[in-house]
This record gives sequence, structure tokens and C-alpha cells, in this order.
Amino acid sequence: MRRRIVTIGGINFDWQLMLVITICTVIPMLDWYGHTITHTKAYDRAIWYFMIPIVVIIFLFKEPPSTYGFQLGNWRVGLAWTVGICLVMVVVLSFVARQPDMVAYYQVRAPKGVARLIFLNGVDLWGWEFIWRGFMLFALARVFGPGAAIWLQAIPFAFMHLGKPEMETLTTLFGGVGFGFIAWQSESFLYPFLIHWFITSFTMLVATGRI
Repeated sequence: MRRRIVTIGGINFDWQLMLVITICTVIPMLDWYGHTITHTKAYDRAIWYFMIPIVVIIFLFKEPPSTYGFQLGNWRVGLAWTVGICLVMVVVLSFVARQPDMVAYYQVRAPKGVARLIFLNGVDLWGWEFIWRGFMLFALARVFGPGAAIWLQAIPFAFMHLGKPEMETLTTLFGGVGFGFIAWQSESFLYPFLIHWFITSFTMLVATGRI
């Protein structure tokens, strides 16, 4: 991201970074308040969290999406993390997702039908992972460095889990940091997306007694 500076009242502002932060703040607010385009949350989120940032990157920033992690990246690193974490989470979630608060929450919210559940989670999380582990992470890293960016992008991600079972919500800051670390190491948001998609779908399937 080529930094473009505007000066207001003697203070320099990076307008591209300002726009990234604004988008990554306002879009979750619109989502939270139930603004809809398609009347299906997963499809709405694909538009809010993926299509809007992509349009901004291409037409306003005039950069290739690959500079924001929209690429295959280092697939060997990414695949190793994906397989390893998913195997660990099978063991963890087989216990955690059966806790009463998890069961009560997901019994009334998980989509009906296994195929539909997996599909809608994939559509939903594609945008979620791109905006945090692609758009926000790589934009912040160019200004603050990857270490700060990995932690900063996890903050809005964690707050978006408020209202979910407490045990799940309290882990999301660290989960977001982990996803950010993997995205940076693999140079792609794809692998955190695959991990998140698996974790969410597996959690719902276990909590609803389908596996």
C-alpha cells in the first residue's frame, strides 16, 4: 500500500489507512444492526466484508488484491498450519461444543441440513476472514509492522463475537491473533479461512448432535 498523506491542522493523516480503519469499523456496525442486502446473512457478509474491500483495493487504492493476502501464498506453510490445527480442534471441540451453553446457543442458530450448514458457513466466513486477515492485517502491517497488525486486527474480530457463549467469546482475541499470524506467515488469508470454516462447522455439528 503506497502511503498517501493529507495534512489537516498540521497533523498528517494517511488517508488509505484511515479508509481501511473506517471500513473495518462501520461495516461490522451495519452488520450488527441488521442492515441487509440479500436477506441472507451469509450472502450479506460476502458483500459487506469481501466485495466492498475488494472494490476499494482495486478502484481506490489501485493495487492488486494479492497485496492484501488474496492469493495462494506459501501453500506449504499454510497447509501445514491448516491440517495441524484442524486435527487439534477435533479433539478440543468434541468436548467443548457439547457444553450446555454451546448446545443451547447453536441448537437454535445452526442452519438446517449438514450441506447447507457447511455451505453457508463457508460463504459467511470467506468475507470475515478477508476483511480481518487480508484487508486490515496487510494494511496495518505496512504502517505499524506485522507484530502490531496481528494483534490490532484481532480486536474487532473478538468484539464481533459478543453475544456468543462466554467460553467461546473469551478465546476469540487469541484465536484472531493466531489466524493473523498464520495469514502473515503464509502470505494469504485463505488458510485462516479454511481453519475458521472447519472450526465453525464442526462446532455446530457437534453442538446440534449431528456428529
